[in-house]
Amino acid sequence: MKMMIKELIFRNWQLKLLALFLSLVLWIVLIPEEKTFAEKSLTVNLDLINLPDDIELVEKPDTSLTLKIRARKRIINQIGPESISAQLDMSKATIYQQEYLIERSMIKTPAEVEIVSFSPAYIHVKLEKTRKLELEVVPTIIGRPPEGFKITKVEVTPPRVMVAGPESKLRPRDKVITSPIDASTLTTTSTLEVDLILPRPELRLLILYPRARVNIMVERAETNAARPLPGKNSASRSSNEPGYN
Repeated sequence: MKMMIKELIFRNWQLKLLALFLSLVLWIVLIPEEKTFAEKSLTVNLDLINLPDDIELVEKPDTSLTLKIRARKRIINQIGPESISAQLDMSKATIYQQEYLIERSMIKTPAEVEIVSFSPAYIHVKLEKTRKLELEVVPTIIGRPPEGFKITKVEVTPPRVMVAGPESKLRPRDKVITSPIDASTLTTTSTLEVDLILPRPELRLLILYPRARVNIMVERAETNAARPLPGKNSASRSSNEPGYN
């Protein structure tokens, strides 16, 4: 019995192997493509790179791209936004151009992923020339020293800092302020290190260390006991006047 089964299996094994191979080829060729591939949508961010040093983004543009991708079913669920990169080279950008074409070549995907479509086709970017100004640093002091003490002088270092940003967002009358300093506990002269706060988020400091030192001089206030009492001098003068008893 075993010999019969063995003979059935191995008889004309070359033809049987060929038939199996042809069946596999026919299955691959004839199976509908949509059963092995799938599509899905993703949202990725378009990075603006190589912006010239003398040009500023006036406001952050909407750089979201909606992609429809196609890949084999076995891998498509593994493809996420982190698998795809999109970059727009702004090295030749000018302040006179606001619409920039997005091309398929700007979007990089894994080798087995195909981009079916993407939108939008253009991105709106508003640019301005860079402006630089030296602005005054103004310390922000809240509260007053305890009773019997007073602030006599406030010094800040550096007194002025260089700031850069879009032309329309930087004005000569602007000030750079410090983070708040609470004076309600100060009874002696103190030097504090504080953060610098720009007047608008589109601006940036052109210094390596974005902090300042504020020196607050505190002294004892004069008390009423140290001053002559009202009417004392007039009473003394009256005692020397004629008719004073």
